[in-house]
Amino acid sequence: MQGIFWLLGLAALALPEWGYAETNGAAIVQPLDLTHHWAGYFSLTVMVAAYVAAMFEEATELRKSKPMLLAAALIWFVIVLVYQEQGNDLLAVTAFKSNLQTYIELLLFIMVSMTYLNAMEDMRIFDALKVWLVRKNLSYRQLFWITGLLVFFISCVVNGLTAGLLMGAVAVAVGKDSPRFVSLACINIVVATNAGGSFSPLGGISTLFVWQHGMLGFTEFFKLFVPCLVNLLVPAMAMHFALPKDKPTIEVEQVELPRGAKRIILLFGVTIGLAVGFDMALHLPAAAGMMAGLSLLQFFYFYMHKTDKADAQQQSEFALFFGGGDLNASAVNASRFDIFDKVGRLEWDTLLFFYGAMMGIGGLGYIGYLDAISHILYGQLNPSLANILIGLSSAFVDNGTLMFAVLTMHPDIPQGQWLLLTLTLGVGGSLLAIGSAPGIGLLGQAKGQYTFSSHMKWCPAILLGYFASIGVHFLVNANSF
Repeated sequence: MQGIFWLLGLAALALPEWGYAETNGAAIVQPLDLTHHWAGYFSLTVMVAAYVAAMFEEATELRKSKPMLLAAALIWFVIVLVYQEQGNDLLAVTAFKSNLQTYIELLLFIMVSMTYLNAMEDMRIFDALKVWLVRKNLSYRQLFWITGLLVFFISCVVNGLTAGLLMGAVAVAVGKDSPRFVSLACINIVVATNAGGSFSPLGGISTLFVWQHGMLGFTEFFKLFVPCLVNLLVPAMAMHFALPKDKPTIEVEQVELPRGAKRIILLFGVTIGLAVGFDMALHLPAAAGMMAGLSLLQFFYFYMHKTDKADAQQQSEFALFFGGGDLNASAVNASRFDIFDKVGRLEWDTLLFFYGAMMGIGGLGYIGYLDAISHILYGQLNPSLANILIGLSSAFVDNGTLMFAVLTMHPDIPQGQWLLLTLTLGVGGSLLAIGSAPGIGLLGQAKGQYTFSSHMKWCPAILLGYFASIGVHFLVNANSF
């Protein structure tokens, strides 16, 4: 339990807390320290309880968003209550709104990204990629390397869970007669997915936070490409010699991409370009560019629906005339191009969990718990050691939550240290099967073949890759420190 308190203390997010003092006759805003107040103790207890409940989601069957949403509401309730007693409730409300704005920008960005991914899934684009890989008639060792390298690059633009499950499906399909291959391939996919998502601002929640807060520019993330590649290669080379040498025997299905599939891929690329352009050229939030891209998808769906409607109606009438037609054909066709159907299929439980985590931890920071933690991590400890330890803790605690907390500590560290933190938080989750979303997803997808214990057997090799990538970062990005 002490470890949980330490991690949550580390994750305590601070926003400006205002009180009043006099300096040279002028009124200055200063924080209200509530760390030893009943409201502080209550809030910390509520947050710990909510986080523990979220960690045991599978055992309790209680979705992780529920306790976090309740915790956030209770924490800000007591904060505003205390500030009302001091006559400064407007200051607490302003802090809440600042947290809320940050979350909304994140929500809109992820919403558009996941909507495009759902649209591509409906167009069977990922199925086509999976079948293309399976039909190559490659050996187990070749498939091991190809799936790892592919997911490494895919995860820099596609969320880690989707990318991991896509390549996991390939591993399970080709390794149905070789559980050892499936286990090793899944470990490699988890490591590759987390590494690939660490050198791009679009690769995950933690990198997106760093980009949103302006700590690193869009192109500066690519300085982590070589360290992230090393993080993948070190454990992969160790596992290579444990792989079967023969070729799998598999049956291949046929996948035909429907009309409009390639254009949706193009529109997704344009949308990412708009997000980057809005941020770099117009200095607007990247979410504004993503929403502009969502409008393009809506107009494209409108065009597809109108042009397909006449053909579908003619085919339905023809089929009905000869018998066996489907009266709901036009309705089904309309559903294919319903943008709100794609939005409705987002991982809302995860998105609401992040709301609770960000707002709850934001409340803890506003109370004042962050300053002491920040002084310990970035005052008493060496910043490099602090960032390495934070990265290791991401094997147990969500890396997006940790990154958001550290960002709002406002540590005075150079660009190289921000890159180091991005690297360690991104790849640290690979140390355990439950340390990242791809790992958890593959535990279910390859149940019985890829397990927590099978991942743990290769933890020393993964840990070696973790420290090797840090060493390479210090070497190749020395001028950033």
